[in-house]
Amino acid sequence: MWPADIPPALCRKARPSAATYTTSRDTIEAVGAWIESRRLGERDYLFPSRVHTKPHLSTRQYSRVVERWVSSIGLDPKRYGTHSMRRTKAAHIYKKTGNLRAVQLLLGHKKLESTVQYLGIEVDDALAISEQVEL
Repeated sequence: MWPADIPPALCRKARPSAATYTTSRDTIEAVGAWIESRRLGERDYLFPSRVHTKPHLSTRQYSRVVERWVSSIGLDPKRYGTHSMRRTKAAHIYKKTGNLRAVQLLLGHKKLESTVQYLGIEVDDALAISEQVEL
């Protein structure tokens, strides 16, 4: 099974300022089971493409998969997509903690203003909260 010592915080290296995200133990175990069932190795993509000329799932293919999942549970796929999941997690963290700097770090934003705009919060509120947080 998936190694027990894998930390739930992983790093995405899609761009120079990597964004950190957390994963539940259940998700880690499900991904581990997927890797075992597919007999994937270190060099294999987690989600290979069905198109044989491409090695991995494209962003469009991923979007279609999410659209089908959302539809299958009775939700409107126009309201829920791949990006809304990322934004929702960040918004929940901000709402629960009020820690804008933490959200900025998790999203990999260089500028606090980018995080403020991303979350759709007022600049004055964001700066007031940010000033309360000491690092």
